[in-house]
Amino acid sequence: MTIAEAVSGRSALAGRSVTVQVPATTANLGPGFDTLGLALAHYDHLDVSVRDEPGVFVEVQGVGAGEVPTDETNLVVRAIIHTFAAYGQELPGLNLVAHNVIPHGRGMGSSGAAIVSGIMAAKGLLEGIVDIDAEALLALATEMEGHPDNVAPALFGGLTIAWMAPEGPRHKKLMVHRGVKPLVFVPEHAMSTALARSLQPETVPHEDAVFNVSRSALLIAALIQSPELLLAATEDKLHQSYRAAAMPETSRLITLLRDHGFAAVVSGAGPSILVLASDPGQRLVAADLVAAESETPWQALMLAVDSLGATVTRTDA
Repeated sequence: MTIAEAVSGRSALAGRSVTVQVPATTANLGPGFDTLGLALAHYDHLDVSVRDEPGVFVEVQGVGAGEVPTDETNLVVRAIIHTFAAYGQELPGLNLVAHNVIPHGRGMGSSGAAIVSGIMAAKGLLEGIVDIDAEALLALATEMEGHPDNVAPALFGGLTIAWMAPEGPRHKKLMVHRGVKPLVFVPEHAMSTALARSLQPETVPHEDAVFNVSRSALLIAALIQSPELLLAATEDKLHQSYRAAAMPETSRLITLLRDHGFAAVVSGAGPSILVLASDPGQRLVAADLVAAESETPWQALMLAVDSLGATVTRTDA
């Protein structure tokens, strides 16, 4: 089924509407490349309603307004179409209003959030017709995103470990120690995830692989039990140094923060910086340091860990 054919379809879903909330995410967390992800309490919202006329109408408010597509090529719409098609369901006419706050192209999981928004909207619209369980949600999202490290925490919240098994993507959700306080520094400029990935070598030294295995294991312990170990646990030799030349200010500030004792890493593919603080006061000191030493403007987002993940609520009568 083509997009045009899907969009022109009608169904028996008239009158249904849903509201979706999806958290921002930060992936890798230093050593956990393509494996670890954390959900952040910073949310995109989506309102979707079925309309009588065929086709899709999209309104974007906030981040991306006037920039992202407002037709069937919109990533949220593509995710809805993908989900309906996966279950052999005819797509009705839809009205979408996206209220976006997650920065685009900054390493906070905006594309994963868009995909998850669409899949969750489809799940809500198809309630009582199709049962889409957690395993299927992750599979659908990974098919579109290409890897599960961002979509897993967006779907399920908390700290997630994601991996690929022969039968598809899998995840384990863990609850983060209440002493862990995330701080994200967001620059004005974006970074292409594809470019960041292109800078990765196909092979790495054996000792670097062993180094990251040890730090990834330590990071799990630090995040769920021992926040005082976060600085050592966030050391990395697999990806950040290779990408440094593409985001020199990010790299410089991470070095500065770490030299001052802060567990700072690249957030996702960058160029945002994630600091995993062990107390709220530490975040204030880190924010002051970046404000004093940065060469370009950076927004400091002092966020909580989201423990719930994506939610969908039926809003029709």
